[in-house]
Amino acid sequence: MIKMISLAFFITVAVATSGSTQEKIDPEKWVKQAEETYDKLDSYTAIFHKQERVNGKLLEEETIFLKFKKPFQVYMKWIKDPYKGREVLYVEGWNQGQMKAHEGGITGIVTLNLDPRGSMAMKGNRHPVTDTGIGHLIKIIRENIRRRMKAGGFKLLEHGEETVYRRKTRKVEVLFERDRTKGYYGYRVVINLDEEKKVPIKIQTYDWGDQLVESYGYENLNLNAGLTDDDFDPKNPECRF
Repeated sequence: MIKMISLAFFITVAVATSGSTQEKIDPEKWVKQAEETYDKLDSYTAIFHKQERVNGKLLEEETIFLKFKKPFQVYMKWIKDPYKGREVLYVEGWNQGQMKAHEGGITGIVTLNLDPRGSMAMKGNRHPVTDTGIGHLIKIIRENIRRRMKAGGFKLLEHGEETVYRRKTRKVEVLFERDRTKGYYGYRVVINLDEEKKVPIKIQTYDWGDQLVESYGYENLNLNAGLTDDDFDPKNPECRF
C-alpha cells in the first residue's frame, strides 16, 4: 500500500455549509478508511446505477443488479430499461479471459463470449467490465487525491450531510487542476461517503469543460453478502446463460 502522505502539504478547504458543527473531513482519513473497509470485504451486492458520457453524448442511466466477489468475479443483470434483461458474467482467469453476455428479450437466447476490451463489449461504455466495482472507484479517488496532495494541495469543498439511497452520507467535492494535460482523471469529482459503511456510494466526475462524464451509485449496498463461486456459475438458475 502506498505510504500515506502527510497533510503538511497545503490543502485549501472551503466549507459550503454554514453553521455546521461536524468535524471537517480529513482526506487521508477517509481514503484510508475506505481502503481498509474494502480490503476486509469478501463479496458484496448492490443495485448499481450507472450513467456515462460516450462519444460526447450523455447516455440514459442504467440500473443493474450487481454481485461481486474476490478475487475478481462479477455478475450484472440490468433490471430496468433501456437494457432490461441484459446479463454479463466475468470471472478472472475463466472462459479464456472472456465475458459471457446476452441481451434481454428474444435476442437473449443467444449468449456471446466477448473480449472485455473488444468493440462489442465496449459499445456504449467508457470502461471495460474489468473496471467494475467499488474497489476501482476507491483506487481512482486515492491515486488522484494523493497525487494532487503531493503536488502541493487541492481544493476540497464540504457540502454537509445528504441522504442518498436512503443512506446518511457526507457530500464532498474535490477540485483538481482545470488542465487536461496534467493527467488527472477529471476536473472535479463529487463524492457521497456513507457515514456508517465508510465507502463512497455515489461518485460523479466532471471533465475540464465541467460536463458530467460519469455517475456511479451503489444502492442497497450489502458488504456482507456471503457469496460463493456458485453465484458466478453460468449454470446458476438465477442466470439465463
